[in-house]
Amino acid sequence: MGAQPAGHPTPHTVIAYIIRRLLGAIGLLFVISAVTFAIFFLLPRAAGMTTDQLAARFAGKAPDHATLVAIEHRFGFDKPVAEQYWQFVKQLVAGGTYDTGTRTLDCPAPCMGYSFRTNQPVLQTVIDRAGVTFSIAVGGAILWLLSGVAIGVLSALRKGTMFDRVSMGVALAGVSLPVFFTAELSQAFLVHKWQLMPDVNYVNFVSNPLQWAQELILPWITLAFLYAALYARLTRAGMLDTLNEDYIRTARAKGLREKTVIIKHGLRATLTPLLTVFGLDVGLLLGGAVLTEKAFGLKGLGMLALDGIGSSDLPVVVGVTLIGALFIVLANLAVDILYAVVDPRVRLS
Repeated sequence: MGAQPAGHPTPHTVIAYIIRRLLGAIGLLFVISAVTFAIFFLLPRAAGMTTDQLAARFAGKAPDHATLVAIEHRFGFDKPVAEQYWQFVKQLVAGGTYDTGTRTLDCPAPCMGYSFRTNQPVLQTVIDRAGVTFSIAVGGAILWLLSGVAIGVLSALRKGTMFDRVSMGVALAGVSLPVFFTAELSQAFLVHKWQLMPDVNYVNFVSNPLQWAQELILPWITLAFLYAALYARLTRAGMLDTLNEDYIRTARAKGLREKTVIIKHGLRATLTPLLTVFGLDVGLLLGGAVLTEKAFGLKGLGMLALDGIGSSDLPVVVGVTLIGALFIVLANLAVDILYAVVDPRVRLS
């Protein structure tokens, strides 16, 4: 009495599954920090760059010798590699200070570096820009997921009809056309010529939610046109395979409503591969929707990275790289947990 059915996950199994995924995510973050450190700190030295040249990439314009010496000492460029990496990780966790030779600058945890070009910690710059990127990614993701899955399901149910052919043709066009092309085209016609939509701008969600949505609807539609096309094709293919399975025929033979068969049995089995792709797409966009931000003139994390590269502001580039990697890891962690919701058998593995 009270025994769990065979194969049914217990609360202990669920907790153990989540803990395993969390530990895996933490381990992956350490690997990412090591790879990032090697790319930005070790490879330039291996290519023949001197400590003065490396320090100059972290300094402001026309740094004097005292500033370069202070930066070399602060980053430990003259110390063993292991000590340099420990210092790099330590400041991420506990924060640090930067001695420029004339003053001491505080960088609170998590310290991703200090930009001598903007004269503020990189994390503060990232936070200032993150709202734009987060708004673009979340709004676009909701739009493309709902529309893509809905179109894919309808196309599968109406295979071979005019709706199926037209929707898949539009999906093929959406996958083929780059964002910067559809963004420029939509602005030229929908904003400037026909004036059906307002100019694209970013307004803080808290200050005016309605205006925030109105002025970002065009970037959302542009992103959704690209990604929804892929999701529609994936959903259609998955649904066509699933609807031919024996358990679908059994569910129909038992007299279940068609809506229940499609949503509960058919679509649920199709969601697992969609979650994998969705986690990667959202994680990448949260790290900076470079093309979308550039096309619409929005100053998010993608534009911040481009500006950092153009001005040789290495701390900013390192910071955006770490933030982008963090978002991808968190998105995939969320997907792993959602797997257990969509398919409880995952929790047993």
